[in-house]
Amino acid sequence: MKRIDKCCHYGLLLLLLISGSTAPAQDSLKGDLNMTVGYVLENNQVPYVLAHVQTKVNRRFRPVTGIPIKLYLNSDSAANLVGQLLTDDQGKAASTIPGALAATWGKTDKHRFVAVFTGDEKFNPARAEATVSRAKIQIDTLPDKKIAVQIFEKKDSSWVPAKGVDVSISVKRFGANLNVNETATFSTDSTGTVTADFKRNNIPGDKNGNITIVARVDDNDQYGTLVLEKALPWGAPFVYKDDFQKRSLYATRNKAPIWLLFMSYFMAISVWGVLLWLIRNLFRIRKLGLTAQD
Repeated sequence: MKRIDKCCHYGLLLLLLISGSTAPAQDSLKGDLNMTVGYVLENNQVPYVLAHVQTKVNRRFRPVTGIPIKLYLNSDSAANLVGQLLTDDQGKAASTIPGALAATWGKTDKHRFVAVFTGDEKFNPARAEATVSRAKIQIDTLPDKKIAVQIFEKKDSSWVPAKGVDVSISVKRFGANLNVNETATFSTDSTGTVTADFKRNNIPGDKNGNITIVARVDDNDQYGTLVLEKALPWGAPFVYKDDFQKRSLYATRNKAPIWLLFMSYFMAISVWGVLLWLIRNLFRIRKLGLTAQD
C-alpha cells in the first residue's frame, strides 16, 4: 500500500513538473510586438492619438493587422479611455480625443498617451507610452517669396516660442510633397521661427496658380507630429487643353497619328505581300512540274 502511495505521489510530482515546463514553452512560441504611440495635430484643429504596431519577421519589422488596441489619456483607467480600435493593414490605429475628455485635455499643458494590448493566442501583451506638450504651428509669408514658419508651445496658459524644433517645408503634390528648396529640414531659432526661400518657380498650381504649402514637424519627442497647410498663389496657372480631337496615341482610331498609320499599313502590306508572293511561286513550281512531265 505504501508502495502504491509513493508511486501516486511521484506521478503527481511528474505531472506538475511537465505542466510547469510546457506553460513557458507555450508563451515562448508567441510573438512579440513593437508598439509605439504618438500625437498628431493637423491644421491646429484636429488632434488625435496614433498607435503603430509591428512585429519582426525575418529580421524586418512588419505591420500587424487586426490587433485590438486601447488608447488612454494620462492613465490607463476606464475614465480616461480615448478609444478601442483595431489596427489596419498598415498596423496603425488612430482616434480623436473624445468630447468627454475635453476638460481633462484642457486642464494641463502636457499629457501622457498610453496604448495597451492585453495579448492573444499569437502575441504577448504590449504597452507603449508617450508624453507630449501641447504645441501649435503657424505659416506666414515674407517679401521675395520667403516662407516663415513658427512653432509655439503652451506653457502656463500662454503660447511661447519653441526653440530647436526640426521643421520641413514643402509643396503638396499627389505622389509625395516636394521641398520648397534644396534644404530638407530647418531648425527653429530662439523665436521659434524658421525661414525658407521658395525656389520652385513655375510649379503647376490650380487654374488660379494656387499651390499648397505644407509645414510639418514629424514625430518630435516633445511635441509629436504637427502639420499645417496654407494655400499661396505662387504656382503656374494650370490651363486645360483639350487634345481629344487631335491626332494622338490616346485618341480614337480615326485620329491616330499619321506615322502610326503608315507603320501599321506598311507592316500589313509587307506581310501579305510576302505571303502572296510565296503562293504565286508555289503555283509556278507546280506548273513547271506539270510541263516537265509532258
